[in-house]
Amino acid sequence: MANLALTGILEKMTGKDKDYRYMATSDLLNELNKEGFKLDVDLEPKLSSIVIQQLDDAAGDVSGLAVKCLAPLVKKIREQQVLEMTNKLCDKLLNGKEQNRDIASIALKTIVAEVPNATVAQSVLVSISPKLIRGIVTQGMGTEIKCECLDILCDVLHKYGNLMASDHEVLLSALLPQLNTNQASVRKKAVSCIASLASSLSDDLLAKATVEIVQLLKNQATKSEITRTNIQMIGALSRAVGYRFGPHLGDAVPILINYCNNASENDEELREFSLQALESFLLRCPRDISSYCDQILHLTLEFLSHDPNFTDNMEEDTDNESYAEEEDDESANEYTDDEDVSWKVRRAAAKCLAALIVSRPEMLSRLYEEACPKLIDRFKEREENVKMDIFNTFTELLRQTGNVTKGQTDFDESSPRYLLKQEVAKIVRSVNKQLREKSIKTKVGAFSILKELVIVLPDCLADHIGSLTPGIEKALCDKSSTSNLKIEALVFTRLVLASHAPPVFHPYIKALSAPIISAVSERYYKVTAEALRVCGELVRVVRPDIEVYGFDFKPYVHPIYAAIMSRLTNQDQDQEVKECAISCMGLVVSTFGDHLGAELPSCLPVLVDRMGNEITRLTAVKAFAVIAASPLHLDLSCVLEHVISELTAFLRKANRALRQATLGTLNTLIVGYGDKIGSAAYEVIVVELSTLISDSDLHMAALALELCCTLMADKRSGPNVGLTVRNKVLPQALTLIRSSLLQGQALLALQNFFTALIYSANTSFDALLDSLLSTAKPSAQTGAVAKQALFSIAQCVAVLCLAAGDKKCSSTVNMLTDILKADSSTNSAKQHLSLLCLGEVGRRKDLSAHDHIENIVIESFQSPFEEIKSAASYALGNIAVGNLPKYLPFILDKIDNQQKKQYLLLHSLKEVIVRQSVDKAEFDYSSVDKITTLLFNHCESDEEGVRNVVAECLGKIALIEPGKLVPALKERTSSPAAFTRATVVIAVKYSLVERQEKIDEILYPEISTFLMLIKDENRHVRRAAVLALSTAAHYKPNLIKSLLPELLPLLYDQTVIKKELIRTVDLGPFKHTVDDGLELRKAAFECVDTLLDSCLDQVNPSSFIVPYLLSGLDDHYDVKMPCHLILSKLADKCPSAVLAVLDSLVSPLHKTINFRPKQDAVKQEVDRNEDMIRSALRAIASLNRISGGDCSHKFKNLMNEIGKSQTLSEKYSSIRNE
Repeated sequence: MANLALTGILEKMTGKDKDYRYMATSDLLNELNKEGFKLDVDLEPKLSSIVIQQLDDAAGDVSGLAVKCLAPLVKKIREQQVLEMTNKLCDKLLNGKEQNRDIASIALKTIVAEVPNATVAQSVLVSISPKLIRGIVTQGMGTEIKCECLDILCDVLHKYGNLMASDHEVLLSALLPQLNTNQASVRKKAVSCIASLASSLSDDLLAKATVEIVQLLKNQATKSEITRTNIQMIGALSRAVGYRFGPHLGDAVPILINYCNNASENDEELREFSLQALESFLLRCPRDISSYCDQILHLTLEFLSHDPNFTDNMEEDTDNESYAEEEDDESANEYTDDEDVSWKVRRAAAKCLAALIVSRPEMLSRLYEEACPKLIDRFKEREENVKMDIFNTFTELLRQTGNVTKGQTDFDESSPRYLLKQEVAKIVRSVNKQLREKSIKTKVGAFSILKELVIVLPDCLADHIGSLTPGIEKALCDKSSTSNLKIEALVFTRLVLASHAPPVFHPYIKALSAPIISAVSERYYKVTAEALRVCGELVRVVRPDIEVYGFDFKPYVHPIYAAIMSRLTNQDQDQEVKECAISCMGLVVSTFGDHLGAELPSCLPVLVDRMGNEITRLTAVKAFAVIAASPLHLDLSCVLEHVISELTAFLRKANRALRQATLGTLNTLIVGYGDKIGSAAYEVIVVELSTLISDSDLHMAALALELCCTLMADKRSGPNVGLTVRNKVLPQALTLIRSSLLQGQALLALQNFFTALIYSANTSFDALLDSLLSTAKPSAQTGAVAKQALFSIAQCVAVLCLAAGDKKCSSTVNMLTDILKADSSTNSAKQHLSLLCLGEVGRRKDLSAHDHIENIVIESFQSPFEEIKSAASYALGNIAVGNLPKYLPFILDKIDNQQKKQYLLLHSLKEVIVRQSVDKAEFDYSSVDKITTLLFNHCESDEEGVRNVVAECLGKIALIEPGKLVPALKERTSSPAAFTRATVVIAVKYSLVERQEKIDEILYPEISTFLMLIKDENRHVRRAAVLALSTAAHYKPNLIKSLLPELLPLLYDQTVIKKELIRTVDLGPFKHTVDDGLELRKAAFECVDTLLDSCLDQVNPSSFIVPYLLSGLDDHYDVKMPCHLILSKLADKCPSAVLAVLDSLVSPLHKTINFRPKQDAVKQEVDRNEDMIRSALRAIASLNRISGGDCSHKFKNLMNEIGKSQTLSEKYSSIRNE
């Protein structure tokens, strides 16, 4: 049927009437695009030739449709037909009439783009390559034909360069001479053609091409336009092949720098192209360019102000604002010259400097000394486009400062932040001049610089608010201001208000508030929303403290309220504006409520109304939380009941964010307004709460339990509330406590809940204790209780005992010791729990009144069950915390005398020391000496477990007594026993904690001794040093900053696979390979991962990625995972370094995502492999986010492959949505 219709269409296509032909071609296009379209074999040649014929149709619209038909047609016909079509089209292109040439070229490009598979592509390439090369090389060919051929060849190479490996040499020798022709258009096309070819060339051919181009550049006699082309070619090459261009930089860079300095006065383009090529080198070959960075820096700074035709005689740095009024006459006689293209050089220099800033974080401090003053000075640039690039470059400098110094607190003289702080006054002066300019674009750029400045140095503008106020005012009030400028000005104002102390603004509130309030009534919704956010900050600034009247805020209360109220009551406006108005009104009411007595009865019901609307309810709930928490304790009686019933209903909703906000708001309301709510409402709330308490959402469970405690603690809640809690919430809480996931906030909330239960509604202590202990019994449905759950139960039992008072507490302890005295080999769970409970109670309360409790606990060390032993050591340590003078000597004595129980006793000691180092209680000196001597005696123990505990104990004692321990640890770094060396380094690791400690200044001069053990000959010691470095980088990066130049090469060396650490174990029927270096490599990569977060400016990413990261991506499973994380981080923080080597990273990633476990693999292996594939896809997703990644063919092919494979594309898209 289809073919009958086709025959009719084909007849009409060859008719005389142009309209008929057009309609028929259109019908053919529709037929070809249908899903199930099949062609008869005999129709194929006819159809193909008619479509080719239509391309020459005199009517342009018919030939245009015929080209569109080619795309689906190529996929539907056989290879033979495709080849015939391409041959005819090539013939038309080279020998046909001039008017048909364009359409033939478009048709060929369409076929190349749509070829269905690689085999057809191969045949098409074999057929058309020689013809295209002939079109390019033949003497006497027209320029137009040459350009078309180059254009098509560029497309072919871009898509199928890898398939043409055999022709690469021929292609190169055909294309390189085209760089020297006299026609500019041919040269330009040849540049992009060679660049497309380069990315698939072998290293030898790439070297050949580069050498030839560099030779041409060295030749001084070449015409300047051809030299320009060759410089462009070098830049395009480096963009195309990335890091592979590295080895040729030694030839290219000096020549380019020389051209920049010595080009003739009017050859600005030569300079521009040279700087563009250098910019490309910086971004694409960061590792190999490092030795030229200084020269490039000086070059860019010199050309940043390169303006030979213009002398700048304006008065420098006059900060008086008198000439702000005269700017109209000024811009009229500003210097303009259409011939002058020196601005291109300045623009290229700015971009090249930006590339230097982005790709070399380690040069940041130098850039501040040399580049920063120059950039600030150049804000006065007269060409607007160049000025924008200078602004962008400066913004990059600020961003890089933020990146590098993230998380650092103390700044020395050489720290980038300190250096930036010194420049703030100059920046503000310069930016203020820009804010007085006429151009909107300039003002937007100036505000974006200020915005970045506040983000990087939050409180740096305190002294400059007065000078910035006129600029903000003008941006918001000027008739000519665009909405874009207003948004930038408002965003900046909001950030400044949020990051500085309120009194700084008080002198300028009058000037600032009027334009902000008027911006609230703007027509464009984005401006309004931003203005409302600024109003929220303004409210906080105007009245920072309810008690203290430092500033008269009353004149501003009503104008702000009126502006926001008009937005709040207006129904037909954007959602963003509605939400901002609600949040802002919440702030206004909570801050100024005592001066809005008359307005509240009309305003609060509007907010309640917004709670009823699905779109705005979440924001309204949060606004009520702000109002309820206000120290003004406003009268909410007109809406309270309604609000409580709405909120109670929200607890049933599926929306998690809404439930979470509701719990918080209810909590605040009950604390503040409990007396007005009443028990009946409480009971309803409790019933709703009970459904939220489960381990499927621990955060929600914690909030629900906290609210429960608030309800029970309220003196006015009747006995029914306590009953409802017992019946509804307690069963849920007892289920939750069995969860192995329970920890942190939720566990704390649960402990508080049990304490509150004891105090409220006369719940019996014994019944509660009973129900708690019975949760530990194995049940028929869920089996035995998890070990983690036993710890949770023990902690709850302990708080329960303490809340119930001494009498109940001691009876409980007696009961627990009785359980231990009973037969110890039978009921393991009961014993286990009793020990943990004793430990938890003992830690919180001195148990020395109970005789021989320590001996009863130590009896359990004999138990046949491992977990009972460890619980007993935990219990003993915690009981000792309750009364150190009595129990510590007991433990120390036992450690010395009982070899068998040593490990367990050391664990008890660890509990004591860890608690002391956290709670800052003082040991007496004699016990410190005893403990350290004892620990140092056990440094060399053969058991790794004992060594680890000893190290942790030493590290934690070092926090208590750093003066004694640091020298003692240092002394042992040169011990002949490897285990001792490893143990002292791990001890240092344990002494590095988040908080500031007195050990820090003692450790600072000594830490290199410990970390330098990274070159120890023993792998255990090396690993210990890597782990210590990692911890130091995480918690105290400033301790190790100065050592990194020496440490990093040694650390990178630990990531390499060492053959001598791989051994084969003969297991009889088969041999097993053991890699002793695996743990070390894994630790080293994890350490680099941490360093990227805290010391980015010290790590030179390009020297790390190849070869170290590259080998890690192809290593064992345990090493690949951290490597994928590192790759994602680098893609985010140092995209240029990653782009430079993107091609080489593709193959290990490709291998990983396509790896299939063996048929007989166990489930664990299959799951591990799944995790690995997901982790690799995460890294690929990060790489895909880098702009410019599409220049790598290999990466593009990888993305296409992921897109085609169903399983991979599903995983990839789920990762993208995470």
